[in-house]
Amino acid sequence: MTLTERVEQALDTIRPYLETDGGNVSIEEITADNVVRLKLLGACASCSMSIMTFKAGLEQAIKKAVPEIVAVEAINITDMNDPDATTPNQL
Repeated sequence: MTLTERVEQALDTIRPYLETDGGNVSIEEITADNVVRLKLLGACASCSMSIMTFKAGLEQAIKKAVPEIVAVEAINITDMNDPDATTPNQL
């Protein structure tokens, strides 16, 4: 199985929970240095809990299933404690 297929398989363990709330996630890129870049879709992109979902759910599922992944990044959420944070509808 390719690296992408293994990451997708890990995401598939979380997707039913995201879909229940009207969201989903897609892999935008896996870099040469094994960093996964994800995009949160639907309700997940604007949910106030998206950072928690990302850290506790998506990132942990990927790192557990695919140990060679060194980092997981979300390209469309920001830390709401960041003074420069924006919500998706402000972009």
